[in-house]
Amino acid sequence: MTERVVLAYSGGLDTSVCVGWIAEATGAEVIAVAVDVGQGGESLDVIRKRALACGAVEAEVVDARDEFAEGYCLPAIRANALYMDRYPLVSALSRPLIVKHLAAAARAHGADTVAHGCTGKGNDQVRFEAGIAALAPDLTCIAPVRDYAMTRDRAIAFAEDKGLPIATTKKSPYSIDANLFGRAVETGFLEDIWNAPVEDVYEYTRNPAAPREPDEVVITFEAGAPVAVDGRPVTPLQAVTELNERAGAQGVGRIDMVEDRLVGIKSREVYEAPGAIALITAHQELENVTVERELARYKRQVEQRWAELVYDGMWFSPLKRALDGFVTEASRHVSGDIRMTLHGGRAVVTGRRSAQSLYDFSLATYDTGDSFDQSLSKGFIEIFGMSSRIASRRDLTQ
Repeated sequence: MTERVVLAYSGGLDTSVCVGWIAEATGAEVIAVAVDVGQGGESLDVIRKRALACGAVEAEVVDARDEFAEGYCLPAIRANALYMDRYPLVSALSRPLIVKHLAAAARAHGADTVAHGCTGKGNDQVRFEAGIAALAPDLTCIAPVRDYAMTRDRAIAFAEDKGLPIATTKKSPYSIDANLFGRAVETGFLEDIWNAPVEDVYEYTRNPAAPREPDEVVITFEAGAPVAVDGRPVTPLQAVTELNERAGAQGVGRIDMVEDRLVGIKSREVYEAPGAIALITAHQELENVTVERELARYKRQVEQRWAELVYDGMWFSPLKRALDGFVTEASRHVSGDIRMTLHGGRAVVTGRRSAQSLYDFSLATYDTGDSFDQSLSKGFIEIFGMSSRIASRRDLTQ
């Protein structure tokens, strides 16, 4: 029986060439799997036909936008997930979903190998292969670009020699990865970290310095999930999509950073994630109102570790699953409304309300009606500082 390889297929030059390249190098039949996570561009049907024209024996296309929003973006919002306190895990979130569909296709088609188009310098190779190892440890992974030194020049020559139905002459100056949650741009002149991004780098966001009227929005959450925008019920997909448009129009969500890659190098990355940044900002503020202090303090530690695990490709790891349980429990009372002003590249919270609020006006006010018993504070401070006082007495006598 002929061996089969399931290929993560995007429809671009590299993965299109991979179809024939894998067949020649291994003698295996190739099943192409394309997953729509909101990246835009060509239709799934066009991509499917191209995969078949390039030599795939079968091609599957999956509209996974709702699944991505609900199963991957929503947990990231609840976790306030920002790698290095800035990056909302745009690419990292989509990889485990793609891996899930690759593993399912391998089972359905009797394949024993999964292939992807990643290089040996990036994070995605780890995310794909660690994900496959967790979901289907019996499968083998190959990466033609990395394993067979498939340079762009060689890929173009292969495509032209085989007459593959793909454009081989146009080359963007950037490497771009996009999905529902945002857009990542790297390489080209951006590799010089002194160079400022130019406006043509961006697609999801408008210039934040351009004059325009502010946009006020009210986002409603239930148990940490966005369920309405300006009073209109929304699904997670609709929430991210609408905030992408509205926050993006105000220039919200541009990120320019030098990032610590998993493989040990630092890389310059430019991101735009307007919906993600607006939703996480709103969610963080609602947590400030509804989550008890010690739980909130500990959750901030969990959030950092959660983001690192997802960035590092450990979506399916036991620790990530355990932290998911913590985040779900911590989100139980995160319900209410957040009002924000979107303007000048910023999402600024201007109002909060919640039936689950822990904010007590009578305790917080300094005006008439104050119910806080200030006479208790002196004794509280005495006891709170006692251990430090005792240690200081000892230290000062030595």
